[in-house]
This record gives sequence, C-alpha cells and structure tokens, in this order.
Amino acid sequence: MASDRYKWVALSNATLAVLLATLDASITLIAMPDIFRGIHLDPLRPENSFYLLWMILGYLVVTSVLIVSLGRLGDMYGRVKIYNLGFVIYTVASLFLAIDWFTGEAGATYLIIWRIVQGIGGACLLANAAAIITDAFPANQRGMALGINNIVGVSGMFVGLVLGGILAPIDWRLVFLISVPVGLFGTIWAYMKLEERSEPRKTKVDWWGNLTFALGLILIMVSVTHGIRPYGSHATGWTSPTVLALLAGAVVCLAAFVFVERRVENPMFELPLFRIRAFTFGTLSTFLSAVARGGLMFMLIIWLQGIWLPQHGYSFTETPLWAGIYMLPLTIGMLIAGPTSGYLSDRFGARWFASGGMVGAALSFILLGLLPTDFAYPLFALALFLVGVSMGMFASPNRAAIMNSLPKEHRGAGGAMNQTFQNSAQVLSIGIFFTLMIIGLASTLPETLTSGLEAHGVPAATAEHIGALPAVSVLFAAFLGYNPIQSLVGEHTLNALSAHDRIVLTGPNFFPHLISSPFRDGLHTAFAFAVIACLIAAAASALRGGRFHYGEVALVSRPEEQHAR
Repeated sequence: MASDRYKWVALSNATLAVLLATLDASITLIAMPDIFRGIHLDPLRPENSFYLLWMILGYLVVTSVLIVSLGRLGDMYGRVKIYNLGFVIYTVASLFLAIDWFTGEAGATYLIIWRIVQGIGGACLLANAAAIITDAFPANQRGMALGINNIVGVSGMFVGLVLGGILAPIDWRLVFLISVPVGLFGTIWAYMKLEERSEPRKTKVDWWGNLTFALGLILIMVSVTHGIRPYGSHATGWTSPTVLALLAGAVVCLAAFVFVERRVENPMFELPLFRIRAFTFGTLSTFLSAVARGGLMFMLIIWLQGIWLPQHGYSFTETPLWAGIYMLPLTIGMLIAGPTSGYLSDRFGARWFASGGMVGAALSFILLGLLPTDFAYPLFALALFLVGVSMGMFASPNRAAIMNSLPKEHRGAGGAMNQTFQNSAQVLSIGIFFTLMIIGLASTLPETLTSGLEAHGVPAATAEHIGALPAVSVLFAAFLGYNPIQSLVGEHTLNALSAHDRIVLTGPNFFPHLISSPFRDGLHTAFAFAVIACLIAAAASALRGGRFHYGEVALVSRPEEQHAR
C-alpha cells in the first residue's frame, strides 16, 4: 500500500518539476518587451539582437547540452540525488534573476548568465523525472503516468505564454520570482518524500564524450543564433563564414564524440540503445514532432501579436497577454488527449496512437495554412484544438513506449537522450522557422514597406531606408508585440506629416496590414515544412514495432527485442 502511495508522490513531484522547467522555457518570450524596458534596453536595435536571442535560447541550449550527461550521472550516483540538486539550483537561479540591479547591456548579460544557471537546474530535473516515474510505476501503468507528466510538460510551454503576459506588465521581475516559492516547495517535498528506487552503478565519468558532445551542440546552437541574423546583402546569415565555420566545427566535434563513445568503457551516450528498435524510431519521432511543435509556437505568436490582434482593436502593449489567452485551445487539447491516450496505450500499444497523432497534426497544420491571415477565431480555435489533441495523442504513448523499451539500469541515460533530441529540436526549429519566415518576408517586404510609407507622406529617402532594414527586425517587432513604425520613422518626420497620415502610420492597423501579405508567404512555407516533419514522424512511429517492455533485462551488445503483440 505504501508503494502504491509512493508512485503518486513521485508522479506529482516530477510533474511539478517538469512544469516549472518547461514553463521557464517560454515565459520570457511574452515578457521580453517588459524585461527589456525594465533594464532600459531596446530589443529592436540590431546590435541588441544577440541579447534578445540568448535570453530566449540560452535556457534551451543549456538543457539540450547537459541533459544526457546529467541523466548519466543519475544512473551512476542516484537519480533522486541529481534531481533534488536540480530543484535547488533552479530555485536559487530564479531568485537571482528576480533581483537584477543592472541596466543596459550589463543587465541583459546578468540575466543571460543566470538563465544559463537556471537551465542547469532545469536539465537536472528533466534528465531524471521520467526515469523516477518509470521506476515508481509498473509497466502496465507507465503510459498513463508518463502521459500526464509529458503533456503537462509540453503544455507548460503554452501556459508560460499566458503567465508571462499576466505577470510582466505588473513587474517583469515577477516572471522569475513566481518560480521561487514553487521551487522551494518542490525542493522540500522532493528531499522529504522521494525514494531512490534505482540501483546506482558508480563508473568513470566519460569526460571526453561530455566535452565533445557539449561543444558540438553549443556550436550548432550558436550557429542558429547567427544564421537568422542578416549577413551583408543577404536576409539571413547561413552563408556567412562565421556560420559555416561554426557548423563545420560542430560536425567535427560530433564525429569525434561518436568515435569516443564507441571506444570508452563507460560512455555517456549509450549508443547500443539505438539497436532497440522501439527506442530508435520513438526518439526520431520525438525529434521531428518537437521541430514541428516548436516552430508552431513562434509562428502563432507572430501571427497573433503582430497581425491579428492589432487588426481587431488590441493595442500593441496588450497583445502578448491576449496571444497567450487565444492559444489556450491548443493547451486544452493536449491536456485532454495526453493522459487519455497514455492510458489507452497501456492497454492497446503505442504505435497507432502515436502515428495517428502525427497524421492528425499534419492535417491540422494544413487547416491552419488554409485560413486567411485575418481569420474568424472559432475556426482558428478549432484548428488549434485539433493540433493540441493530435500532439497529446502522440506524445504520451510515444514517451511511454520509449521508456518501456529501456533496460532499468539505462533509463536515466536513455530518457535523457530522448529529452536531448526533443530540446535540441526546439532550438533548431526556431532557426528553421525563423529562416523560412525571414526569406518569405525579405522577398516582398522592402517594396511593400517602402510604397506603404510613401503613400502616407513619408519622404522617399526615409521610406527607402526603412524598407532596406533587415526583415528579422520586422519579424522581431511582430514577435514581441511592438509597433515599430513610430521608432523607425522618427518623431521629427512624423511631426512634419499631416494629422491624418500621422494617425494612420502609428495606429494599430497600418503595420499589421503592411506585413500581412509578406507574412502569409512565409507562413505557408513554414507550415508546409511542419506537415512534412509530422508525416515523417508518423512513418517513423509506425516502424517502431509492436508493444515492447524491456523489463529487467540487462543491455547486451545486441539486445533481442520482445514483442508482446
């Protein structure tokens, strides 16, 4: 009976941890305008794009880089021990983020550093949460338990948007401060109640593997931040020598990582796990679904904040909060479908639930692509709900099937490997989707922007200068809920215009109307990419095989797969 109670304690605490860790990956997105105003730094100035990107990506980069190593350390020294340490680091970092007393670039640098520390704590939690739940639950209930945990984690990305929109206008520090009491509660609860159900096996730390893997991923992530910024006359920087050098360095490091892992006695990355069919195809499906989902979140934020909400009477200062609220149907769909599909997959197997979810997601993306830029909200809400149901239908069975396929002694490392692919995909999706959007905007935006400004009395030289600005600046303006026309045109030029033209240019409709057509071109390309990613994920999920529980079998050089059905 005590054991039965413990599994619910483990699930509750791990779910709280995952919610906090994923919520903080998105809460700053909505709060960014208030954060930068609070530290007196303009996020729309080109030289400040570095701080903007790393405020968003720094947390995700750190969790992606460290999560496998920390999962491995959990297998070696105890999953609960590393997990509990993560709660402490996360809570302390959240407190320091809330007391930033610097301004300008120093203030932004301070926040980035503590976001990285916060990411270390988040990585400790994410690396071991699924393994702790798997250790606590019998195989026939893991789908339901991991479904609840995984869906709450994925939903945390979208809950963070609403929470950031509510708290940031009150005081930007609340965005970080709210995590302190919750993190403190979770820390005390974890230290008092969680039990070490794994059997730690202390082995040598694979330092060379850790170094080459971390450096390879960091170089890829840094290349993404440079790739979506302009280079010379190009709208993006993917052809710049810096990006090419970073990508080449990443390839060399990851090749060295594979070389090391095949030869060391105790590797951090258990490459033999990829001989398990259910693990390999489940992880591939995780990666592709995360690429599609991560990009979707950014496209929807831009669509709502930069175009739809201003066109429907919302001021630009209100759009961050309402963007999060209008995206709630997606979260609701996930919360309904996730635990339900996890429970059903325990009885009927994961393969067709996961594959069906990805096919449904592809159809939902097609539906979103068919909507006009100025859509009727009930149709938009229905499409979002279908995306949420489809993603929830996929995520829970897929995660449960992956964890069930792993030998007990490798659940920490295997679960962390899967989480690494998911987190890395979210960072890569930002680069992919932003690049597609920037290319779509750059092809038509300069002419549209120039002619639109000239039609309302802006001098030709000023209009051409503004039209020549990087498309990424306009994209960031829409992403952050800014109306950049006033700052781009300047007070002096605006004051020289007629009262009518001045009101039109700075009103809520001019900028959204101006970018809606170029934005739609980029949006179609981005959704087409997401559809392809989902369909490949569906195929990979179907190839995972039938239901498979590794049980307590030790990992050997070529593990034999067992199919219950």
